[in-house]
Amino acid sequence: MSKAQETREKILREAAALFNQYGYSGSSMSDIMRVTGLQKGGIYNHFKSKDELALQAFDFSVECTRKQFLIVLKGKHNSVDRLKAIISLFSNLTENPPIPGGCPLLNTAIESDDAHPALRQRAQIAMDGWRALICNIINKGIAKGEVRENVEADAVATIVTCTLEGAVMMSKLYGDAIHIKRAIEHLHGYLDSQL
Repeated sequence: MSKAQETREKILREAAALFNQYGYSGSSMSDIMRVTGLQKGGIYNHFKSKDELALQAFDFSVECTRKQFLIVLKGKHNSVDRLKAIISLFSNLTENPPIPGGCPLLNTAIESDDAHPALRQRAQIAMDGWRALICNIINKGIAKGEVRENVEADAVATIVTCTLEGAVMMSKLYGDAIHIKRAIEHLHGYLDSQL
């Protein structure tokens, strides 16, 4: 990796953590300069604007989270086991997230709702990817006979994502992982009874 690539990755990593903890609006260029140790010109050598940096930092955060998903799915072939692995991963993500500040998708979705349309669109794309992953696992499970034929994959994806993201928010708000643990336990039971 070249020095320029290393610098660019450092900026993305540090900006991703900053934005995820303090939000896009709550992070100034001075803050970005402080966490990266670079001057404004050094940052602008790699990114045209704070907006471009925010979008790419969000993509960086999503990719870090996606890698965690791939790790827990490795070696799991049964569809229900794959879904449970993804769900269980959220216990670790709340206590030890790949990017400081919690779930970057949840944080970005909330902040960008009305304030930053391009970031909101990026969050929707990331959510679409996560929901598609769940739907694909369910549909493959139906095809392999591991999941009942009448299960509506999109409905399960909605229930899983809403339950987990809501529990992440509660755990973060109260500083207590009991909320995500309860949600995970509930979702495991839901999968056993509905799939």
